[in-house]
Amino acid sequence: MDTGTHIVMGAAVCGLTLADPVVASDSVTMTAVFIGVVSGSLIPDVDTVLKLRNNAVYIRNHRGITHSVPAVLLWPLVISVLLSFIFPEAAFYHLWAWTFLAVFLHVFVDIFNAYGTQALRPFSNQWVALGVINTFDPIIFALHIIAILAWIIGTEPVLTFTLLYIVVFFYYLLRFAVKAAVKHAVRNTIPDADDIFIAPTMHFFQWRVAASNKECHYVGRAYGRSVNIYDRFKREPMPKSPYIDAAMEDKNIQAFVSFSPIYRWSVSYVGDLYEVRLIDLRYRSKSYYPFVAVAHINEEMEVINSYTGWIFSEDKLRKKLNFIPNS
Repeated sequence: MDTGTHIVMGAAVCGLTLADPVVASDSVTMTAVFIGVVSGSLIPDVDTVLKLRNNAVYIRNHRGITHSVPAVLLWPLVISVLLSFIFPEAAFYHLWAWTFLAVFLHVFVDIFNAYGTQALRPFSNQWVALGVINTFDPIIFALHIIAILAWIIGTEPVLTFTLLYIVVFFYYLLRFAVKAAVKHAVRNTIPDADDIFIAPTMHFFQWRVAASNKECHYVGRAYGRSVNIYDRFKREPMPKSPYIDAAMEDKNIQAFVSFSPIYRWSVSYVGDLYEVRLIDLRYRSKSYYPFVAVAHINEEMEVINSYTGWIFSEDKLRKKLNFIPNS
């Protein structure tokens, strides 16, 4: 989920902590627990700082080790120990338990996005991505804001947030049902599809669709049970070439391949360089596919420059690559 949603979820868990009589009756413990819960709701995303290095490192590691089983156990302990120095009179076990819940909830809800997490590490490096909730879901966010405002004006917080999460639970079940219906509609539209990707959008009934059969890649949108195919690309194996072999060893290309299950490729000459481009078909915006990986290779089979990430124009891509093609 996005940072804003994790913050409001942290606030909701703060309200639920008042069901604990130790927290509710001790102002020092309550303060420490509230700080621990909000910190725990955000800390798994500390790996966002990897963007400062480069997109390849970020793509390969975001929601990886920081969302793993050891991290879920470690984060609450680290936060609780640090807070115990600031609030030595706080009840440590209660501080740890509620902080653990906040960290666990962060990782758990991220599983339901299309991006997913490596929540099973170190037992498995597989990405767990159920793809039923958008990274920012306006309904979930709005429900939390309403519940928080209700708490502010004086409603009983434990009851308020318990009701909130009962509603959210059934909302998640509804999303699973809608996704299943969309997947069925895609199979009716492309009966021989052997790879189907369905991802939510901010609109309840709209879903991104990418699918492949032996001959083609298909890209479209589902509106309820109606599937509109916008683009179709012939599916061809990447040709054998030392230029392509060199490109596939590049860190940006490797990061893209590790992240993107459905993509097409293109190869061309740009000036006196060989360009290998991979294009993620899961993300389509106004007839443009903004998530790409590009590598330029010279005649000595050296990667001169490369990039992976979100680009919405060729000019911006050239700037990212710091590349001006020869005329």
